[in-house]
Amino acid sequence: MTKPDKTSRKGIYLLPNLFTTGALFAGYYSIIAGIQGKFEMACICIFIAALLDALDGRVARLTNTQSEFGEQYDSLSDLVSFGVAPSLLMYNWSLYHLTAVHPVLGKIGWLAAFIFAVSGALRLARFNTQIGVIDKAYFQGLPSPAAAAVISSFVWICVDLELVGADLKYLALPITIITGLLMVSRFRYYSFKTIPSRDNVSFIWILLLVLIFVLLTIKTAWVLFVVFSAYAISGIVITIFSIKRKRVDKKTAKLNTQNLNANNSSTDAKKAHKDTDKKSDES
Repeated sequence: MTKPDKTSRKGIYLLPNLFTTGALFAGYYSIIAGIQGKFEMACICIFIAALLDALDGRVARLTNTQSEFGEQYDSLSDLVSFGVAPSLLMYNWSLYHLTAVHPVLGKIGWLAAFIFAVSGALRLARFNTQIGVIDKAYFQGLPSPAAAAVISSFVWICVDLELVGADLKYLALPITIITGLLMVSRFRYYSFKTIPSRDNVSFIWILLLVLIFVLLTIKTAWVLFVVFSAYAISGIVITIFSIKRKRVDKKTAKLNTQNLNANNSSTDAKKAHKDTDKKSDES
């Protein structure tokens, strides 16, 4: 009698995958709410999905329940919640109205939404293949939850201001495309993974967090839009300064090498001159 394979009877961890399922549910309901015209609820659901997505990995690490299944399930959940849901939200709220202007513009509208969705898929696939390879302190490309937050907070603000998506279709179009392309760009974004959680922090950081929480209770959509838009821009700034710093360091290293070679040449010349003088004196 053969022993049953233990791997075939191995189940999945319930707790972290429960959070992932909750994030997937929130992202899926965001799609439903957007189709029904409940755009504010659709935006809120995307942020709920982002919160649950941030918790599932931490819960898995705290309870030591990480698994390959959980990683793959989390990626599929992210694709729905931060790729498909935001793109359909923007399309249903604003980009759909481009069809009324011209059929070609209507096609451009849904293609812009598709660019965002496929960029989210490519961003997740690239992230999965680069785990343990790239610098842990930085992401390559705008993370999909942050991109989804930019889109959904923008729509949320407009809904709060009672602005109609049909009137902002020409603004929504570049925002959707640019945010999507930032996900597949090579810009470096700080990951916040290197912040020591167990070390003492300055009292100013505590006050800053309290201020953010207070502002969130007053103007939630505005604070979220400003924070995530600033984060989206930060990657461009970080990359530009990094390139400039590398160029300066390269020039400095080249000058140092040239100066070192010049000093060595001068030293060799002096030594040769001394040797010549010494031979002359001996003769």
